Amino acid sequence: MNRSKVVVLNSASVDGRLAVSPGKLLLYGDERWQAIESWGPIAPEESVFARLKALHCPQATLEGSGSFVLASNTPEPLPPYVGDAAPLYTDHLPEERLTDPEHRGWFTVVDGRGRGRNWITDGSTFGPDWAGWHLLLFVGHHTPPDYLAYLRNAGIPYLVAGTGPVALDLALEKLHTKLGVDCVLSTAGGRLNGALLRAGLVDEINVEFLPAVIGGTETPSLYNASSLTEDEWPVRLNLISCQLQSGRVWLRYRVCMSGEDS
Repeated sequence: MNRSKVVVLNSASVDGRLAVSPGKLLLYGDERWQAIESWGPIAPEESVFARLKALHCPQATLEGSGSFVLASNTPEPLPPYVGDAAPLYTDHLPEERLTDPEHRGWFTVVDGRGRGRNWITDGSTFGPDWAGWHLLLFVGHHTPPDYLAYLRNAGIPYLVAGTGPVALDLALEKLHTKLGVDCVLSTAGGRLNGALLRAGLVDEINVEFLPAVIGGTETPSLYNASSLTEDEWPVRLNLISCQLQSGRVWLRYRVCMSGEDS
């Protein structure tokens, strides 16, 4: 496997919802989602995220831009780029970041449309456990040049993958071969989860079901992938473990490869 291993984790309601209603950022949610998370609280060091982080030792996390920017929001315009844009469409990996002895990992975000602004680039903002973690974006040849110039001026690293929507297989291959990332822990939303699933890039699935039911036909949910065609089959899973804690249920599955017995 010439790419980073992908371990996916989501906390969801029993009916598989990742938010309480449409139009809410997944990472920040609202007071109702915070209330759900308080039903059967768990100490941070006992959380599924912390336990998977200790188990797999991922060198990167993964999110989609939709975790930070609502689809209905129009990002503030950037100064138009003037000049030859070709050099912008090469991987931007500043030497000072690659050789930083304090570097420990990457916060990777797929943002091919260039929607993010005012990025937090240093993980120490989130506390001492994340010191040495830094932002890295996945973009493509379709990404606006003014956005790539903005990233370079801000010293934000990025990898170029694909000519249309970001080619996730190429992004993960570059992450592995260029940066030595063996494992990615993804807590992305349903659209990116679904894209990873359909591309055959998910190796392990973790779902922590919270003691709540939300409903809603447009509420964000797990694995919003394209519908299966007549000749496509569901992805087969092999249960690794099932754990119950404070009313929460953690299901951990290995994704079976095509043609593999469970």
